[in-house]
Amino acid sequence: LPIDLLKYIYKFKNHEHISLITDAMRAAGTNLKETYLGKMGEGTECVIEDGVAKLKDRSAFAGSIATCDQLVKTMLKAGVDLNEAINMVTINPIKALGSKFKKGEIKVGNDADIVLFDENIDISLVIINGEIVYKK
Repeated sequence: LPIDLLKYIYKFKNHEHISLITDAMRAAGTNLKETYLGKMGEGTECVIEDGVAKLKDRSAFAGSIATCDQLVKTMLKAGVDLNEAINMVTINPIKALGSKFKKGEIKVGNDADIVLFDENIDISLVIINGEIVYKK
């Protein structure tokens, strides 16, 4: 979403009621220039340009390629505090879905899912269910 729109939403909506989510397609987090919506080789052909997935004829957007770290970086550009932006991708979506999920906070009984990042919000370590699944 455009930075100005995010600033507007943030100004009029309490940060505790903003959730950042991604329904990114398979090209997210890659350097692909072409991909498919749907089954590889059988779905709708797409191109990736300017950080956006588009139908091959460029008549419409094809889907999101934003990753959660990119969402946080975008909110920081919109002037949101880092802690609030992190809550928008962790605690806020879990609260919106209900308390049956054991995620979003580090506490006894919750899933051991942890993402560590550096000062540039670049991911350095990902732990899922207590297992390291990514290390930079």
